Amino acid sequence: QVQLVESGGGLVQAGGSLRLSCAASGRTFTIYRMGWFRRVPGKEREFVGNINRSGDSTVYADSVKGRFTISRDNVKNEMYLQMNSLKPEDTAAYYCAAQAAGSTSYQDGYNYWGQGTQVTVSS
Repeated sequence: QVQLVESGGGLVQAGGSLRLSCAASGRTFTIYRMGWFRRVPGKEREFVGNINRSGDSTVYADSVKGRFTISRDNVKNEMYLQMNSLKPEDTAAYYCAAQAAGSTSYQDGYNYWGQGTQVTVSS
C-alpha cells in the first residue's frame, strides 16, 4: 500500500506563486508514475499533469502549461507542483495521485490518491 499526503495549499493573489508537495509513504518503491489533479465543487476532476518514475518526463494540461512545473525527489519520496502566474480559475482542491503496485481500484488511471489541499487564488 501507498499513502499520499499533500501540503502547501493556501490563499494567494492572482499572479502569485505556490508550491505544493506530495509526500509518499509505504511501499514507495513500487510507485512509477505520479500525477496532480484538481477539482472544483460541482465540476469534473481535472488532470493537471504527471511525471514518470525517473522524473525526466512530464505531461501537462494545456490550461497550466508554461505556468506549472512538476518535479519529484525519489530519495525523499516527494513530488512537487510549482505553480506560477496563478489565476483565479486555478482555484481548486489539488490532489496528488500515484500508480503503484497493490490496489486494483483505479480512478483516472491512478490507484492511490491523497486527501487534497485547497488552493484559492484571489483576483
